[in-house]
Amino acid sequence: MSAISGEQAHRIRVVLLDADGVMTDGGLYVSADEERVTEGRRFHVHDGLGIHMLRRADLVVAIVSGKVSAPVRRRAEALGIMEVHQVSPFGKLEAVDDILRRVGATWDEAAFLADDLADLPVLREVGLPAAVANAVPEVKEAADWVGDVCGGAGAVREFSEALLRGRAEWDALVEGYVAECYEHWRSAKSD
Repeated sequence: MSAISGEQAHRIRVVLLDADGVMTDGGLYVSADEERVTEGRRFHVHDGLGIHMLRRADLVVAIVSGKVSAPVRRRAEALGIMEVHQVSPFGKLEAVDDILRRVGATWDEAAFLADDLADLPVLREVGLPAAVANAVPEVKEAADWVGDVCGGAGAVREFSEALLRGRAEWDALVEGYVAECYEHWRSAKSD
């Protein structure tokens, strides 16, 4: 895993994630039922804990996707991500601008983990442009950080850890999480 400098990591207040190809492997599961079309997505469980750690570090996490997807919305809800923007690929800049304005952050204080051409305009504006391992060449070229893990295989977790290690917060966040697990276990035993 490549490193993110402390200076760059400490500047980040908002982590933006594309959905398809970043949180998922980019594949779509489409039903064969002609009466009702349903779509499914596969998410990697490690990404969930990575997002949890970002939120524990008081970073805003937002999903900005170029496709409307009920599974993405459901996964975001399960992870406690309140900012979910499923817009046309041409609306990503506007969606990010809206998020940043509402949370009081600048473009330079945002990171974006991406994979495909529709993400390039946002990547070119954020302070920390990042790409999953299987991103298209143009996205990798625009990124300051490129992961070793493909989208949908734990790439969000890899990025989360790299960012939080750059901030020198990862180890403390892990230990805090473990301590909370023990506290919960002891509390359940005493009930």
